[in-house]
Amino acid sequence: MNFQESLDYLYGLGNEVSTMKLGLENIAKLLAALGNPEKKYFKVQVAGTNGKGSTCAFLEAICVSAGIEIGLTTSPHLVSITERIKINGKEINKENFARHATKIRETSKYLVLEKKLETVPTFFEQITASALLAFAEAKIELAILETGLGGRFDATTAALAEIIAITPIDFDHQQVLGNSLDKIAAEKAAIIRKDTKLIVAAQGKEVEKVVFERCAIFGVKPNIANFACEIVGKRKGKFIVDFLTEEAKYENVKLNLPGRHQIENAKIAILLAEALQENFKITKENIIDGLQTAVHKGRLEFSENILYDGAHNISGARALREFLDEFVEQPLTIVFGAMKDKDLREIADILFPIADKLIFTKIDNSRSMETTELLNFLPENFDIANVFQTETVKEALELARKTASEKDLICVTGSLYLVGEMQKHLADNSKLNAV
Repeated sequence: MNFQESLDYLYGLGNEVSTMKLGLENIAKLLAALGNPEKKYFKVQVAGTNGKGSTCAFLEAICVSAGIEIGLTTSPHLVSITERIKINGKEINKENFARHATKIRETSKYLVLEKKLETVPTFFEQITASALLAFAEAKIELAILETGLGGRFDATTAALAEIIAITPIDFDHQQVLGNSLDKIAAEKAAIIRKDTKLIVAAQGKEVEKVVFERCAIFGVKPNIANFACEIVGKRKGKFIVDFLTEEAKYENVKLNLPGRHQIENAKIAILLAEALQENFKITKENIIDGLQTAVHKGRLEFSENILYDGAHNISGARALREFLDEFVEQPLTIVFGAMKDKDLREIADILFPIADKLIFTKIDNSRSMETTELLNFLPENFDIANVFQTETVKEALELARKTASEKDLICVTGSLYLVGEMQKHLADNSKLNAV
């Protein structure tokens, strides 16, 4: 398959969330048929509700600074599917992506033909296998694996990472993971196994109890990221922080990812880097450099007068609201779109009241919520004259630019799929204008 054919094939497998099949049997058999590429390098798996991607971005930048041959797989992507597989800080090229996708497709079909599998592995399983295979071919030393959903049955869990991290756990994907924090925590904490090293963010008591009980079963001592830190400055939404762990003091660290919540993600990345020092040469200077150079697209990302932030769950909405309250003073236009399976009442209560204008839009995704449904979440007394509905992201962008003044900030939020579609539309427009 060429790149476009590989895209058509993978997307033809169905939406990666709605067609997700929970369980590790398919991915385990697929990896075995590929010669278990995941066994050829050291692995870190990152699970949790919010902060997974940022923690991975921090850790990847630290490892790149240290000169470690590093692989990273994340989800979802924003503009190009190649974003999901990075080697030494760079996205896989389209030719190699297609080549690995072809290998995975052929192997999957063979397993079905031989009746070793009932159906071909899902979109996410095949992407994960492609990443693990690409890492082995590139002879990386260390892979960072961002968990897609949950943990117990997520495809990344089949790689059996030696070090695992759990970021803050909160409500998200309740229709799959459960309607209580303890159930959600149990699904995510299930990645804890005997002989794994665990780094865990400070959690609420309900989540902490679940995690600690899982640790006790397997004799794992959790390393909690609750060490001392002090904010010594801030500039343009980014914080300058002193961190003090049991191993070292990291002074005057200028975090490159904006938002107060990134301090907690940086703590987890620091402890992960310190844990990796037993196996890799990572200096204090590498850790500081990585925290100061990490990039994470679509999360509090500015582009001229547009702020992109996925904020697809309650914790994400709180982090975005905190950032806007602290750093944004100009009038605010919120462009909002979300998935059908999201509980939007609390997200809406957090974000909608601070908007001067609300533009609801429909994302080009089978799971997208209709704009008429979004109207149900309007705050009481919100001026309906400042609420707009658009049926496409392109229309939403055009309307936002038409109605917003030069001083206004346009915030695109509610879903990473919305952020990705908006950025792709703008990129396509730039290419057309450049011709």
